[in-house]
Amino acid sequence: MLYQVSHASKYFGADPVFEDVQFEIRSNEKITIVGRNGCGKTTFLRCVAGELSFDAGTVSLTSGTSIGYLAQQVLSHDERTVEEELKEVFRPVFALQKQLTEMEEQMQTSSDEKLLSRYAEAQEKFEALNGYNWETEMHTVFTRFGFPIEDLQKKIGEFSGGQKTRIAFARLLLSKPDILLLDEPTNHLDLETIEWLEGYIRNYPKAVVIVSHDRMFLDHVVDVVYDMEYGTLTRYTGNYTSYQNQKKNSLEHQRKAYERQQKDIARLEALIEKFRYKASKASFAQSKIKYLERMDRLDPVKEPDEKSFHAEFTPRLKGGAKVLQAENLLIGYSRPLARVNLQIRRGDRVAVIGPNGCGKSTLVKTLMGILPPLDGSYLYGYQIETGYFDQQLAQFSSGKTVLDELWDAYPDLDRTQVRSVLGQFLFTADEVFKTVDMLSGGEKVRLSLAKLLLQHSNFLILDEPTNHLDIPGKEALEESLKHFTGTILFVSHDRYFISRLATSLLLFENGQAVYEPLTYSEYMEKQKAQAEAQPETVREAPKKSGKQTVLPSTPEGMRRELARLEKQITAAEQELEEKRALRYEPEYYQDSSRMNELDEQIDEVHNTLAHLYERWEALAEKVG
Repeated sequence: MLYQVSHASKYFGADPVFEDVQFEIRSNEKITIVGRNGCGKTTFLRCVAGELSFDAGTVSLTSGTSIGYLAQQVLSHDERTVEEELKEVFRPVFALQKQLTEMEEQMQTSSDEKLLSRYAEAQEKFEALNGYNWETEMHTVFTRFGFPIEDLQKKIGEFSGGQKTRIAFARLLLSKPDILLLDEPTNHLDLETIEWLEGYIRNYPKAVVIVSHDRMFLDHVVDVVYDMEYGTLTRYTGNYTSYQNQKKNSLEHQRKAYERQQKDIARLEALIEKFRYKASKASFAQSKIKYLERMDRLDPVKEPDEKSFHAEFTPRLKGGAKVLQAENLLIGYSRPLARVNLQIRRGDRVAVIGPNGCGKSTLVKTLMGILPPLDGSYLYGYQIETGYFDQQLAQFSSGKTVLDELWDAYPDLDRTQVRSVLGQFLFTADEVFKTVDMLSGGEKVRLSLAKLLLQHSNFLILDEPTNHLDIPGKEALEESLKHFTGTILFVSHDRYFISRLATSLLLFENGQAVYEPLTYSEYMEKQKAQAEAQPETVREAPKKSGKQTVLPSTPEGMRRELARLEKQITAAEQELEEKRALRYEPEYYQDSSRMNELDEQIDEVHNTLAHLYERWEALAEKVG
């Protein structure tokens, strides 16, 4: 056990954030803490990191265990180069390298066994720290966060706040703490970087604790889920999808158990009332009274906090069938970023995806007339009315109340109508009198969506609409937009949101925007098939001339080869049956990622068997 906290509580004033919770980190577990915005996830993570302290509880930390937390990684040395900053984490490597060099010099004139032993130990430790490849590792991690290798020589002070955060993230990963704490690690990362980060965390040899609203990321990475709800923590084993299923099943079991007990209680109370005053049955009634007194009564089930906004986006006009046409549209600022050719028809839901800085947000700003095109043209169809959501403008500041902010934007509405719309977005009762400046990021997004709803546009152009929303908020937006009868063009890095919503994709890469009339899952299957096709050709090519395809020339050799192949076939068939049987084990059917890996393994055994059968058949015909 690396870390354990028992009966932990935290209060803000007299209000509990969480109470009497149990939490533990074992070995190299990949853990996530999930829950609604404001439930206390980040506060809990900061307590584990040591930035805050628990108000009650016992903490146990294995001696020598290091904890790394992204928020702690402050880059305060603006005059340092990035390379100098990142090299700080390799100080133990450099110190060991110096020791090894000194011992090597001593070994030239000495054959002392103790010296040789110390050298072997130091070399083993040096290898464990990846000492021979530290520079390659540094370059890989740095460039994976979207930086060119030349930026290593730039000073920290030359980067923006967001870039500094990514550099701090790279520094944290390179430092390899025993417990890695990550709060929303996929925020502002593009899809390619998120996919790389998934692989990095999956293969990270130590423990990781993540707070994230990225459902696909959690599905691909974690094996333990802690659910924070109503100030408590509940542990589930498996990925995010498995947790959802387990929680649903557990709640259903609890409901049924409570209902059964209530029926039992009612039945016993009725029996007691019927017989307690009859002399012949009084003892029976008395025994049932005592039985009820001793009964461990179940509490009513606390239903999950599924409160979320419910909004129906409705267009004022149907609009023409042709919504948007862009021809050789060149977008950019001082330099071109991409050229776009695109046709969008009514009802399309087009996801714009690609690396950071490739021109996705520039495209939507150009289409909204905020930026002029550098070349080419775009044209909206007949009676097309656009509604725009800007991720940056959604985080606006204002001293107005929520009620006044929306009412001033739509003064023709009466107070009841304004409050009704705000209620759809969870601004109820006194919450409408909060000032905009006091709202959280997610609340500001909901207020911006309320404004967008009242426009009644038939073409929604959305730039990262799920940023700052928690999982229930994302799911609510997905449902609202799925039932929208108009057209949507949206930029997003949330793969789950894209897979639920998009009917087609616009992919930005290498200065081009390529339209794919595919859903996200269809596109990923196409990419996987293309990736597998090339290696398959490379793998199979040598078989045409390699030794494995040469059949034995003598009858005796053929018989021996047949016997050997039959043993291999039997073993492969047994392996196939064993792997098929695993499909029915909970650890697989409750874990989609493990089931996918199992399916790949089954496919590999199938391929092996096919080659063995083919070779056996060829030999059997020759032997006769």
